Amino acid sequence: MKVAVMGYGTVGSGVVEVIESHSDSIPKKTGGEALEVKHILDLRDFPGDSHEALFTKDFNDILNDDEVKVVAETMGGVNPAFDFTMKLLKAGKSVVTSNKELVANKGLELLNTAEENGVNYLFEASVGGGIPIIRPLTQCLAANHIEGIAGILNGTTNFILTMMIEKGMSFDEALKIAQDKGYAEKDPTADIEGHDACRKVCILASLAFGKHVYPSQVETQGISDITLEDVSYINCAGGVIKLLGQIKYINEDSIAAFVSPAVVYNGSQLASVKDVFNAVLVRGDAVGDVCFYGPGAGKLPTASAVVADMIDCAKHTNRRKIFGWGAGDEDYVVDYKSTIKMPFYVRAKSDCAKINSIFSDVRYLTRTGQPSDEVAFITDIMTENELKEKIKDLNVINTIKVTNY
Repeated sequence: MKVAVMGYGTVGSGVVEVIESHSDSIPKKTGGEALEVKHILDLRDFPGDSHEALFTKDFNDILNDDEVKVVAETMGGVNPAFDFTMKLLKAGKSVVTSNKELVANKGLELLNTAEENGVNYLFEASVGGGIPIIRPLTQCLAANHIEGIAGILNGTTNFILTMMIEKGMSFDEALKIAQDKGYAEKDPTADIEGHDACRKVCILASLAFGKHVYPSQVETQGISDITLEDVSYINCAGGVIKLLGQIKYINEDSIAAFVSPAVVYNGSQLASVKDVFNAVLVRGDAVGDVCFYGPGAGKLPTASAVVADMIDCAKHTNRRKIFGWGAGDEDYVVDYKSTIKMPFYVRAKSDCAKINSIFSDVRYLTRTGQPSDEVAFITDIMTENELKEKIKDLNVINTIKVTNY
């Protein structure tokens, strides 16, 4: 089967490499159909590349080639990826992607177009890189009512927090090392402010609960306000700080979804996930907690998931997979601050007497070098709006959610 790849960056070049290096085993998984890359779309030149004869700068070379049945979109961004993908699906070609931004924003439209044209739109690589999560969530856990999902969904932020926790580095020092190692972009905003994790939360929430969730519906907070003082206090509590995407089922008509730093206690499977690794914990009513762990990015791990989708498309050439979700609505994702109860970590310039007059039950924390006018504590369970009301007259330095995963 002839296939094409759009975008020859880290992931796209990895897709071509995986297809070629597994040419003997892929036909055994497709029922005898080999994958052969016929076109590679990229506006850049790659002189001397072994695939130089396959390159094109004209999208129409792929769109109008009746031999090409499956296309891997590894371009990134919404445009022109959205326009290209829509045209391919309407032309009767299946498309697979690692493009989380596109799926989070336009997934519903693309899935509907794929259905209308009897083809497939698959995106296993868009959430966990090389971690299988889309298929397990939609197939292996299909018998479960999903109660919630919590995920470490961004390797850059997890690396930074690991350096702060284990090496005592400041946020700025850890970010610089992440950039030097190539884990963080020159402009790291999408990672450190949680936007990347937010897109992945949208995809997971849409799949788990059947209605499209858009990034604008998911309140997102990054890790740039986390300090070594917070890390030290949380260590005293027997936990670590992680950037978590969290999704909670409320009822058939509503869910809560948010991204923020969170205190994860050391007994959790998520607490031991370090460096650039990712993990997704799914809580089902029948299975309990199951955790999917592995490299959340990288050339070959992500490419392996893209090629797996291409193999799936080759197996379903004459039929569609039952896969996707329906339309959402403006009120589907509720304001979690007034509905979800949890404990909170609070650090403030105050004293215990004042804290005891405000809160009925707190757990005080200590750290080396703690100033006499600074307190840190874990609250009882309450909503975030209730917490804000209680601390409105305090000189608060930071607050962090405490997760129950």
